[in-house]
Amino acid sequence: MGGSHAHHGHGTSRLFALAALLNLAYTVVEAVYGFRTDSLALLSDAVHNLGDVAGLGLAWAATKLAERPPTTRHTYGWRRATLLSPLVNAAVLVLFSGALGWEAMRRFSAPPAVPGTVMMIVAAIGIAVNLAGAWLLRDDGGHGHAHDLNRRGAFLHLMADAAVSLAAVLAGLGIRMLGWNWLDPLTALLVSVVILVGSWRLLRDSFDASMDAVPRHLDQGEVVAFLQGQPGVVAVHHVHVWSIGSSEIALTAHLVRPDGSDGDGFIAALTQALDSRFGINHATLQLERETQCHQPDHGHRHAH
Repeated sequence: MGGSHAHHGHGTSRLFALAALLNLAYTVVEAVYGFRTDSLALLSDAVHNLGDVAGLGLAWAATKLAERPPTTRHTYGWRRATLLSPLVNAAVLVLFSGALGWEAMRRFSAPPAVPGTVMMIVAAIGIAVNLAGAWLLRDDGGHGHAHDLNRRGAFLHLMADAAVSLAAVLAGLGIRMLGWNWLDPLTALLVSVVILVGSWRLLRDSFDASMDAVPRHLDQGEVVAFLQGQPGVVAVHHVHVWSIGSSEIALTAHLVRPDGSDGDGFIAALTQALDSRFGINHATLQLERETQCHQPDHGHRHAH
């Protein structure tokens, strides 16, 4: 189990590094041609791609940190780094969208002449590079990784970039065929909106995860009902569900089971069931024989 997780972590970190190198190489090319042609669409996309390289670097670093074993001080290890990385990633994207939109509005009054053909060629290369990077970081569909915020954040970055490059290709075509130079700042403005919309949900989800919220794909009421339906369980309380890392979910719960027997076997079976049904792979269950709850849940609602 641990070996499989470590192998996945090493493989993911290599994918982040490869995607970052691909984007860095393309960013240099795009920036050079953006300056040479005075294209805001290419320059803004180059700046955005540079931010993506930094974001992929953060994701790679977070994945490497998550591979560190637990210590007496960091008893969960450094897996929470994979939750902080997409939070920073999304915040950077939101800031970029504002900067791009502001510069685009300034350019509408006097858009410079931009060679549409060069713009189309460079942007088309960007589509290929970003789709290749997104394919490397796509969700593998394996159990436990479908809700990896760290990997999802990097994937969304690259897909947004592919959309940006496609818009730049279309703008270059309009400039070349119709001489509509205002398409350049318009594309940059649309880019800023796409980035903002695409990154807002990631920002919200990663912030929730960093604040120990119940993962959005889970219904805590359904989890509690499942626990209450187990043989011999008459009440459930002190239920908490949160993300330890980008693909690890923890649960703690007290189960009142007055007439229960074979407690170890019951807990082992229930722990496996929680993992297979909900993807909760770090469950801590406490069995109680008394029907009264002696300790308050510090403001949290009890589920009886």
